[in-house]
Amino acid sequence: MGKRDLNELSTEELARVSELQQRDTEVRNHEQAHVAAGGGHVVGGARYDTTEGPDGEQYATSGEVSIDTSPVPGNPEATMEKAHTVRRAALAPAQPSGQDRAVAAKASAMEAQARMEAVQERKTQPSAYGFAGETAGNPFVSIRI
Repeated sequence: MGKRDLNELSTEELARVSELQQRDTEVRNHEQAHVAAGGGHVVGGARYDTTEGPDGEQYATSGEVSIDTSPVPGNPEATMEKAHTVRRAALAPAQPSGQDRAVAAKASAMEAQARMEAVQERKTQPSAYGFAGETAGNPFVSIRI
């Protein structure tokens, strides 16, 4: 179907164009929120699925943004920061989808795992008094979470 002048469209077709325009704006804003909050962890840009309207124009009706959710090898602190950014990016849109919430949950789990690894790493690193958290005369280790 080629492009059509809006004056050639029926009332129903004009209503459909209006719906598609609104959906296009919602989808683009949603995906752009992910991109803006995801920073350097976003892989490529937003990708859109489009539908042709009665006017012959293409309108975004769904979209996706790929984000790197892998941990930073050997660096739990960097992994915690990355997980925090991924979670923030997943929940950035005004109305996060079910998939957005699932990605946020995965990022929260990744952050918790990295936090446990960081604590374990601190416990096994030597300090001036022995191991991290130990002081002279006190064999107990304090762990702050």
